Amino acid sequence: MSVQPILKVERLTKTYPTAAGALTVLRDVSFALEPGATCAIVGPSGSGKTTLLGLCAGLDQPSGGSVQIVGREIGHLDEDQRAAVRNESVGFVFQNFQLIPTLTALENVLVPLELRGGQSRGEEAAELLARVGLGDRLDHYPMQLSGGEQQRVALARAFINRPQILFCDEPTGNLDGDTAHAMVDLIFGLNRERGTTLVLVTHDLELARRTQRVLRLRSGAVLSDERTNA
Repeated sequence: MSVQPILKVERLTKTYPTAAGALTVLRDVSFALEPGATCAIVGPSGSGKTTLLGLCAGLDQPSGGSVQIVGREIGHLDEDQRAAVRNESVGFVFQNFQLIPTLTALENVLVPLELRGGQSRGEEAAELLARVGLGDRLDHYPMQLSGGEQQRVALARAFINRPQILFCDEPTGNLDGDTAHAMVDLIFGLNRERGTTLVLVTHDLELARRTQRVLRLRSGAVLSDERTNA
C-alpha cells in the first residue's frame, strides 16, 4: 500500500511579466515527498530556489502546474484559503528570523496560535523554547537576543502549530559557523522527534547532504534529483 505524499509538485511553472516580456523563473518542476522525508533545494543564485519554496508553501500562486499539501491542491486557492492550509499544516524558518520586535520570545512563539484563533499554549511554547536552549530567555525581546538565539526562537515558533511540513529558507545564512551548526542540529533533531517533513533551501552543500534527497536547480529547472545516504 503506497503512502500518500505530504507534498506533491507537478510541472510547476512561475512566470513574471517584465518590460522586456515574460520572464520564466521556474519551469516544469515535479517531485513528491512522503511524510517524514527530508529534502534540500540547492543551486546558484537566481536558479529559482526561493521561488520554488514559496510556491510549495502556498506563499505565492503558480503560473502553471500544481502543488498539493497533505492531499489538498493549493495553487488556485485564494490568499485566505492558502493561509488556512499554512496555519494547519506548515511551519517556516526564514533567513532573517522575522520576529516581532515588540513581543518577547515567548509571545513570538505564540503568534501562530493567535493567528489561527486557537487556544494559547504558553506551557508548550515555554517547553519548545527550553528545547532549543532558551528556557531562561522567555521574557527577552529580540533586540536582547543574539542572531543565533533569535533564529532558535523562530524555530520554536515554527513548531508550535505542530506542522506536518517545515520549510526553511537559508536558515543558517545569517549565522556564524558554530551557531549555524548548532541550529542545524536543532532543526534535524526536532524533525526526527516530531516526524515532520523538512524542505530547506541552502547554499551549503554540506548541510544539503544531511537530507535524504537533494534537488539541484539551474535556470528554473531541475538539473538533478539525488538520493543521499542520510
